[in-house]
Amino acid sequence: MSGLVLKLSPRERLLINGAVVENGDRRTRLSILTANANILRLRDAIHPEEAGTPVRRVCYTAQLLLSGDANPEIARRQLLHQIEALSQALTDPDSRAQLARATETLLDEQYYQCLKALRTLLPREERLLANGAP
Repeated sequence: MSGLVLKLSPRERLLINGAVVENGDRRTRLSILTANANILRLRDAIHPEEAGTPVRRVCYTAQLLLSGDANPEIARRQLLHQIEALSQALTDPDSRAQLARATETLLDEQYYQCLKALRTLLPREERLLANGAP
């Protein structure tokens, strides 16, 4: 994750390599210089009970991998299978591009970028489910 810049709101919390860090009373900008640091904004975290749709389940798996709460070898394999399953259902060009990006970044062990690509599919999934699509 070399070169990652985070802009934090007051009192915003992050999970950095397993430690919860809370920002102070002012907006802050942090530059993460350490490659492969596991960082997750807690406001973006998906809780297990919220992982009830296909895209949310894939995002949750990526989140576990990013936070270090899953065996990397097993989680990467599982995530690749989940992304493949999503690619069978989400066939539009934009979704396919994001799934390809997620796969590429996963294979490069850039878990933050993988999760970021997968999260872009959440609004699309919500629209599809609201319209009654299978």
